[in-house]
Amino acid sequence: MWLLDKMLRQLIREGRLVLTDHDGKVYEYGPGGGDTIAVRLTDKGAAMHIAKNPRMGAGEAYTDGRLVIEAPHDVRDFVLFVMGQANRGNTGKLKPKGALRKAFGKLAYKWEQNRRDRASANVVHHYGLTREFYELFLDEDRQYSMGFFRDPSDSLERAQIDKKALIAAKLRLQPKPDGTPQRVLDIGCGWGGMGLFYNKHYGCEVLGVSLAPDQVKFANERAEALGAADKVKFQLIDYRDVQGPFDRISSVGMFEHVGARHYDEYFAKTSDLLADDGVMLTHTIGRKGAPGGDDPWSRKYIFPGHHIPAMSEMVGAMERTRWEVADVEVLRYHYAHTLAEWYRRVKLHEKEIVALYDERFFRMWQFYLVGGEQSFRGAGMVNFQVQSVKRRDAVPMTRDYIIHEAARLSALEEAPEWHLDPKLRADSMEAAE
Repeated sequence: MWLLDKMLRQLIREGRLVLTDHDGKVYEYGPGGGDTIAVRLTDKGAAMHIAKNPRMGAGEAYTDGRLVIEAPHDVRDFVLFVMGQANRGNTGKLKPKGALRKAFGKLAYKWEQNRRDRASANVVHHYGLTREFYELFLDEDRQYSMGFFRDPSDSLERAQIDKKALIAAKLRLQPKPDGTPQRVLDIGCGWGGMGLFYNKHYGCEVLGVSLAPDQVKFANERAEALGAADKVKFQLIDYRDVQGPFDRISSVGMFEHVGARHYDEYFAKTSDLLADDGVMLTHTIGRKGAPGGDDPWSRKYIFPGHHIPAMSEMVGAMERTRWEVADVEVLRYHYAHTLAEWYRRVKLHEKEIVALYDERFFRMWQFYLVGGEQSFRGAGMVNFQVQSVKRRDAVPMTRDYIIHEAARLSALEEAPEWHLDPKLRADSMEAAE
């Protein structure tokens, strides 16, 4: 306990953290003021497991039930409390010790990434979870990426509509000069919402590709149900095996899985797939600083093979593959709001999630969501939207068209209510009575 005690005494400079060790001994940290967060360790080795590698150890200890957060607080309160202080200047206290471990962390992001022979397995590890599970916390369109919150009070459903509208506006979707529909490639198509949105508003022919079998199956079921299956198709295929050309390409929440070693390959392939007067929009989580390693807990338990890119990594690869960057937007707090709402919905459906998997999985998912939220609140994670072209006259000279078209599309879409909202259920039951 001595090492964890030393670390926490240096780290906690605001508020109060009370830690009860497995033997009942109580340790207090911080000057007080505000809520007091109480936590408990359940076995003798938990303290050292956390202290020797805090970012990995805390996640594992909570997931395994070795770190318990006492009511009325929960793991979100704990993580935001501790990491909020780390982000204000004490972050070094939470980094793993030892030159060898630090060196490994710097190298891992280059070597433990999405090799072609591992790409499918890495995708299925995360996106192969049941569709029933994702329904419990995603919005009605099952968008599994950042919502665009014009107002923090907006519903998740509204924010996801506005995200789709913003991306569609940046793609500059429109019929071809001869009146035929544009062909759009959606790389990493998820459950099909983006592709169906393009077709609904512009009549595009869309091919969505993914390596997650049930996502592809579900997306095709949606297209069939909407009568759009002749125009919107989804295939279980690696983007590297797709044949073009396409008039537009979108990549939403997929670039994180490419891996830094494959960025040149990615942009070379998409350049080959895109028509000369085409437009591509890449939407990805990004880091605000220089290239570096990724969170080892997320890499091990949530997203094997992933890498969060720095802007310099993306743009450098585009330069080497002869793309021209036409527009860049950095979106800062939107994913924090998205993840906070996903966390709220996950907590509402704890019983259902435990029944689908188990309590350990539920705690792992909680830690994943709140860990992501704190990263977007102040630990250096943002979202990038990079619009790229092969010919600079493919888009107008100013950004006015993006603002106007996004607003037009948003106004056309009424945000649905979340069908699993407890308030909506209660109102339905009351009406039935």
